[in-house]
Amino acid sequence: MKMTPVKGTNDYLVKETKLRNYMQNIICKTYENQGFNRIFTPILEDIENLEKSDGGENLNLIFKVLKRGDKLANAIEEKDFSNLADLGLRYDLTLPLSRFFAGHRNDLLMPFKVIQIGEVFRAERPQKGRNREFVQCDIDIIGTKSVDAEIELIDTTAQALLNLDLKNFTIRINDRRILKGVLSSIGFKKDELDSVCITFDKLDKIGTEGIKQELLDKNFSEKIVLKFCELVSNLPKNTSELRKFCGSMSELDEIEKIISDIDILSNGKYKIRFDLSLVRGQGYYTGAVFEIQSDDYSCSIGGGGRYDNLIGKFLGEDISAVGFSIGFERLFALLSEQKFEIKNEEKSVAVIYKQTDFLKAFMFAKSLKRPFRLFEMQKNIGKLLFMLEKNNYLGFYIFKENEENSLKIF
Repeated sequence: MKMTPVKGTNDYLVKETKLRNYMQNIICKTYENQGFNRIFTPILEDIENLEKSDGGENLNLIFKVLKRGDKLANAIEEKDFSNLADLGLRYDLTLPLSRFFAGHRNDLLMPFKVIQIGEVFRAERPQKGRNREFVQCDIDIIGTKSVDAEIELIDTTAQALLNLDLKNFTIRINDRRILKGVLSSIGFKKDELDSVCITFDKLDKIGTEGIKQELLDKNFSEKIVLKFCELVSNLPKNTSELRKFCGSMSELDEIEKIISDIDILSNGKYKIRFDLSLVRGQGYYTGAVFEIQSDDYSCSIGGGGRYDNLIGKFLGEDISAVGFSIGFERLFALLSEQKFEIKNEEKSVAVIYKQTDFLKAFMFAKSLKRPFRLFEMQKNIGKLLFMLEKNNYLGFYIFKENEENSLKIF
């Protein structure tokens, strides 16, 4: 049998797990302190829900779960190979939240301000920074069209990062409506915009030439593609420059309000800037989209946006919603590289005892009123002490009845 985990998944040692728990606790506590409440949803979803969720290229990465028993046998017998699966693993937390809200809306305080922290799954090709199983930390606000929701989500997420001592990061922000307006003005048709956005989202990976080639391969007009690539090569650096290109738009007013309010709320601790090249891959985004960029590591550590149509797929009516997700795994990797130390961690102590003294040693250990672990005396105590120090124990006691037992610190 294999001792290694499945490709794209990880085992975590005790020290790593402590850091991951600490990070999740800090993030969750920050969210709760700013008015959000936590829920849990299953990792399994109905395959129809997943496939109709407008998840962009993530729909090609769904782990599908085969039907069981007679249902599977019948589908195979009938050669209905496109209908072998009836369930799938969630690829993000937004679709499960939408289903949750649709089923429980009458029990929820509105606007609904919600936390989700949990595993999601994508059938990625495993590589550095790309796992098949990973954790997302989401906050969402459902039930308001006001950009106050975007402002609240951005600042709350930023505060969680600051509470983890992460500094030097920038919020990039755009609006799908602005981007699609620009694409339309260039000459792309309405039913072509989503496809163009999917390609444009790859700018950082394939560059302008790659964008050009992929759009031509999709049989878009060469004249329009060249005009688009000219814009990509000279993107407006702010909303003022963009106004010269596309004139007055209410969406630009909203973006400017978000940026202005965040500049005040951030108090110089983090930055926000408009970026027309920000797309976000999911097709369900309908308005503002945002991403957190680490200035020190030049990588994304979170993102989100407004998705006003997704919940309506369940309810048959439009429900406004906006969310922000921290890229937990990338953040964990960054903090691990920095040798991050947990603040105010109460380290455990070891109580080493002879087998005949177990009960009294146990009672002594409980009287310490601090984290402890019992170890029976070993012949090679040096190896035990080495492992205790390696695992970040504060020190140890050698328990002896009727004697003053003192702590020996490493």
